[in-house]
Amino acid sequence: MGIKALDYETLNENVKKVQYAVRGELYLRASELQKEGKKIIFTNVGNPHALGQKPLTFPRQVVALCQAPFLLDDPNVGLVFPADAIVRAKHYLAITSGGLGAYSDSRGIPGVRKEVAEFIERRDGYPSDPELIFLTDGASKGVMQILNCIIRGQGDGVLVPVPQYPLYSATISLYGGSLVPYYLEETANWGLDVNNLRESVAQARFKGITIRAMVIINPGNPTGQCLSESNLREILNFCYQENLVLLGDEVYQQNIYQDERPFISARKVLLDMGPPISKEVQLVSFHTVSKGYWGECGQRGGYFEMTNIPPQTVDEIYKIASISLSPNVPAQIFMGLMVNPLKPGDISYEQFVRESKGILESLRRRARLMTDGFNNCKNVVCNFTEGAMYSFPQIRLPPKAIEAAKQAGKVPDVFYCLKLLEATGISTVPGSGFGQKEGVFHLRTTILPAEEDMPEIMSSFKKFNDEFMEQYEDNWSHSRM
Repeated sequence: MGIKALDYETLNENVKKVQYAVRGELYLRASELQKEGKKIIFTNVGNPHALGQKPLTFPRQVVALCQAPFLLDDPNVGLVFPADAIVRAKHYLAITSGGLGAYSDSRGIPGVRKEVAEFIERRDGYPSDPELIFLTDGASKGVMQILNCIIRGQGDGVLVPVPQYPLYSATISLYGGSLVPYYLEETANWGLDVNNLRESVAQARFKGITIRAMVIINPGNPTGQCLSESNLREILNFCYQENLVLLGDEVYQQNIYQDERPFISARKVLLDMGPPISKEVQLVSFHTVSKGYWGECGQRGGYFEMTNIPPQTVDEIYKIASISLSPNVPAQIFMGLMVNPLKPGDISYEQFVRESKGILESLRRRARLMTDGFNNCKNVVCNFTEGAMYSFPQIRLPPKAIEAAKQAGKVPDVFYCLKLLEATGISTVPGSGFGQKEGVFHLRTTILPAEEDMPEIMSSFKKFNDEFMEQYEDNWSHSRM
């Protein structure tokens, strides 16, 4: 028999080009060590419930009733479930086309899309059209759908912030496009410089690449910074001048750990700017139930909203969504509950506020504990996590460590992270998986481990790091960048 269609040699080359560090070499090694009995702290992925975060009670009650609607017929249901959960479950069952086991419209349940539109209007102060909102299996699926529509071939480029969440580099590779990096400035708290953007565009055009879109991640992943209103205005002006569609990854909008820069959506800033920009710039915004104080990653619920996208294009996106028939229906209910939360006076309101506030306040404390812990380590520098779920410290590796990595056939930050994993059980992601400036090294860790475990984790990290630096240091000093 000759070579077969699914032999490695004959696979689609774009599939082979895809790299996804969050589930890469470090994660695989951590899984091996776990099987061998070693305790592993998986801080490589923003997966709150896996690290001990408790689910919010009310949404789980509502979805439980939707999953088992026969419970609603039980005369004792009110002894187990609060009245407001029963009312909401009946509401969602009434707007499905046959309960949670039936396909929905390929764009999502119309009633839930209406709830999303009302949420967006409350947030931004401008009406939103449910017909321009598609519910998706997590925000990632929506990002992939839109990039699939934008990328026509290798000559099409997408501006992506570096460091970046590897969903973007992986998807652009998969669809055969070209990633065009624009570098965030670490010494300016991962700020964005429009001059860097212009330089990136000029270099790409010199290579014959047509820039089609720009990605922003706000708050940032892996960098944790929050974009200011003036930043967003600059970005939208740039997209207007360069005729780019802006993809606004806003999945961490509930995760804010400082008061100076609250979350503000790209859509609100765009519409505040008024014509002609507000009528011309094409914008697609993404959100999810996986992050915030919900952390329902495994449910796979998300949405995207389109602004200034022509009706014919919306029809084409609907056609592509139809290939999958329907987004995950239980996750659509979670999305409805997230965007249409309990109100003061509802029976379950006080418990919901207590649970959600408790999670966010703990995350704020953990962001500070982790930043301070990293900055207390030898040759480690870390900006404060303003938002999202991650710390992204710079690890200033001595030349001897870089040489040892080279001898081991490893990228230097991969070498460091593997040593950290073997010594402490802490599973992180090397900065090279997100992109970084040449000769500068980082790692990404979530701030999600339980608050009571954080001092021990940071102590374990410090012990490993300082011993590692002493092992490879030879009267060596290094500037920050």
